[in-house]
Amino acid sequence: MKHHMKRQLRRLVTERPYKIIAGSAAALVLASGVGTALAATDHNAPVRQGNTAAGLAPRLGDVATRGEARVAAEPSPSAKDRATTDPDVTKKARPKPPSTKVLDHTYEAQTAYWNCGPAAVRNALSASGVETTQDAMVAPLNAGENGTNSAEDTTRGLNQMVKGNPYRTHMIPGQAATPAQIDQLQADVVTAITDGRAVVANTVGSATDTDGGWHSFPGGHYIAVVGYKDDGRTVRIADSADPNMAAYWMTTIDLANWMATRGYSA
Repeated sequence: MKHHMKRQLRRLVTERPYKIIAGSAAALVLASGVGTALAATDHNAPVRQGNTAAGLAPRLGDVATRGEARVAAEPSPSAKDRATTDPDVTKKARPKPPSTKVLDHTYEAQTAYWNCGPAAVRNALSASGVETTQDAMVAPLNAGENGTNSAEDTTRGLNQMVKGNPYRTHMIPGQAATPAQIDQLQADVVTAITDGRAVVANTVGSATDTDGGWHSFPGGHYIAVVGYKDDGRTVRIADSADPNMAAYWMTTIDLANWMATRGYSA
């Protein structure tokens, strides 16, 4: 009996480790199977990094494909497109001036043989809506019995009466105007008249208007240019010397040459 009990004990001791190992292996297999099943059925279960990349890759690829198609269908504007559509980039183009324009103005003949400068400035200012008198413009122009010295004086007097100091002096120093000076005069007249400002010209010698009228001032004479036509190729002159010839048309070429050695305020 004692020998039988000893054999039973030895068998249990020697067999139990193997059963424990086998049981543990079975438990691991079972747990693995259950985990896999739970992962397949539980949508709220956390997903591992590897499974996340594998699961999202097709969807991300699909989104990228649609995004690329959208970009291809809607190309981004070029710098040139932005320059023409962006209000912060686009520069407002100056409207094209009319081919003909004559300013409304009031005319006065000069009150003395020497004050054509103050009279011309007064007539020019009336086209800008500035009402003054010839006498009031004598001092600003430094005018006297010897007349007004130069276009620099008329420019100064005009700017004293018009906001913004828009007038500039332009000289034609040679004995005849050059093509460039004629073009400049035409552009200056169009710009000033379009902006509502008359031009004052300092002439000397003789010139003929478009109707054949002859105008001669050997000692010099100031006139106001109050309009133009033919895109500035012909100008409208308000002349204070003779109320019987208060206004006439003259080509810009003839006016430029009439101002040779002198200049104008525009």
